[in-house]
Amino acid sequence: MNAVEQANFLNTNFSAKGMHFLHRVEDVVLYSYLPYDSKVSVSVVKPFEGVEEEDEEEEDLELKGGRQEARRFAPFIKTIKPSNIAMEKEVELSSSAQLKMVSQSISQPHKLEGGLVTMPFIIANEALARVATLGLLPNMILYLMGNYHLHLSQATHILLLSVAATNFTPLVGAFIADSYLGRFLAVGLGSFITFLGMTILWLTAMIPRARPPPCNPATESCKSATSGQIAILISSLALQSIGNGGLQCSQAFGADQVDSKDNPNNQRALEIFFSWYYASTAISVIIAFTGIVYIQDHYGWKLGFGVPAALMFLSTFFFFLASPLYVKNKIHSSLIASFARVIVVAYKNRKLRLPPKNSAGMFHHKKDSDLVVPTDKLRFLNKACFIKDQEKDIASDGSASNPWTLCTVDQVEELKAIIKVIPLWSTGILMSLNIGGSFGLLQAKSLNRHITSNFEVPAGSLSVIMIFTLFVWIALYDRVIIPLASKLRGKPVRISAKRRMGIGLFFSFLHLVTAAIVETARRKRAIREGYINDTRAVLNMSAIWLFPQLCLGGIAEAFNAIGQNEFYYTEFPKSMSSIASSLFGLGMVPGYLLSSLLFKIVENVTSRGGKDGWISDNINKGRYDNYYWVLATLSAVNILYYLVCSRAYGPTADEEPKVTEENSSNEEELPLMEFGTPGPYDKVS
Repeated sequence: MNAVEQANFLNTNFSAKGMHFLHRVEDVVLYSYLPYDSKVSVSVVKPFEGVEEEDEEEEDLELKGGRQEARRFAPFIKTIKPSNIAMEKEVELSSSAQLKMVSQSISQPHKLEGGLVTMPFIIANEALARVATLGLLPNMILYLMGNYHLHLSQATHILLLSVAATNFTPLVGAFIADSYLGRFLAVGLGSFITFLGMTILWLTAMIPRARPPPCNPATESCKSATSGQIAILISSLALQSIGNGGLQCSQAFGADQVDSKDNPNNQRALEIFFSWYYASTAISVIIAFTGIVYIQDHYGWKLGFGVPAALMFLSTFFFFLASPLYVKNKIHSSLIASFARVIVVAYKNRKLRLPPKNSAGMFHHKKDSDLVVPTDKLRFLNKACFIKDQEKDIASDGSASNPWTLCTVDQVEELKAIIKVIPLWSTGILMSLNIGGSFGLLQAKSLNRHITSNFEVPAGSLSVIMIFTLFVWIALYDRVIIPLASKLRGKPVRISAKRRMGIGLFFSFLHLVTAAIVETARRKRAIREGYINDTRAVLNMSAIWLFPQLCLGGIAEAFNAIGQNEFYYTEFPKSMSSIASSLFGLGMVPGYLLSSLLFKIVENVTSRGGKDGWISDNINKGRYDNYYWVLATLSAVNILYYLVCSRAYGPTADEEPKVTEENSSNEEELPLMEFGTPGPYDKVS
């Protein structure tokens, strides 16, 4: 027998999951997989001595389990044809050259969509959109007060409601994207709607009739904005908030492009994407708070709003430019409908008695799910997945006959995950309690911001200090503090996500206390220098005084924000990753609404009887230091509330000791042996 004849044979191994085939011709190996009970039809050409033409014999091999002894066939395998498969695939192997071609095409599949090639377009969309949207925030209070003649309290309410809506729409966008539109359309429409909103805002600066006329400097009288002018302004802010709901799906959509289970370097591809994504986010924030703010301060609102609108147009253009390259995943079922089913079915079955704990086989679960029994927490919801009648409740394919009478264990656990985290999630609401950022800007404008005699830092750019502190602290925490603590203790040290949330709340409390102390010192300096009635005066006090509170705010964000995101990801099922990513932003919604309500209450209470209240357009007359002390008091109470919620929640997934179960399964998957090597179940003579 020649070398080709010796190499042509079929060796099969079996595992609990199916059959693996190796076909080898010369030095080329072709691997394939067939499920149980598959019939393999092998057509073999056998040469016979004394016969001029080749006689073709067909041999059917029924493979149903166990290990087959190696079978040797004639040199040229014509066809290996698996049957009983949804789509039959026939591979013609008339020569070793053809087999090489087939093996290469299978081992190196050609992927036409997705991959890292889409990364520049998605990151460009996200980065340009962030520069455009964030660049409008720092100075917006000045535009509303100076061009629309709104009082500080009125402008603050508008901005707080706008920011609250902007942080709420991503949750709505995530549900709509996953259930109806898909992430591609969500990001695309979100980009376009945001561009429309910015264009309208730019037109308010370009068209004089779109805003009130300038104030009369002689009489110092200002005409208020009409209802139509306010409506145009609000519509531009509303469109930007709505568009942000779709834009926030960009990260998940980008991950879809590089996330491929068939790619052996899948994890590395995801790391590359997320690294560049977050790097672009950091750079975008810095550019927005410096470059865009500088343009607005030195070149006016027409260019200051025109540049963000142009950047948003480029963001939308680059996203749609790569449309043919994107992977557009199919739409999944709605989580809202799933939650509703669990609640309805659990209520219908409220009178049923549950079986003993860990009663396997009594609860409905997906075939490929690891969850076969629901957890003990919130046990009344387990009635939604309890099988009352196997014949009536379960269809022939294993699914529920009626999804409104029987749910899966996964659906029940998804709803439980949401309910369980609500108390701890609510502790982050007070992190968003502030004065809407408006007072901080006016406070910075009253301080000396000159670096040199010719260069003055824009007041709106001081927020970069908080962002810079956040990134520096993250680097120190990961690269210095944790490794050093691990070295000192002689074992790995890690602070759980839940504890980091609490540490962030404590630093937030320190941030507010420091802000109150600094504002007290600033106001005393303004009175001492005779500027109590001069709102435009710059005090002989450096803006460096604001650095401590900004740095503490950055550290608070680094602990609490990152801790919250990690907490939700570790506690939620994988199917709820999109919800987990939007929960932190959702917490800002009630925070800003509560901030607006508290702002109004303090203004009304402190100004009773015609007195000068704490809230005033003249920050030198107002008592914003007292307002900060109120916020600090609420923050201290919130820390106590967090401790109660944390104790009630119990250990999290990253706090529970990991128990390794050995030999937990009786199934053993046999290894695929090399040719000529005896398998573990072969007899060796």
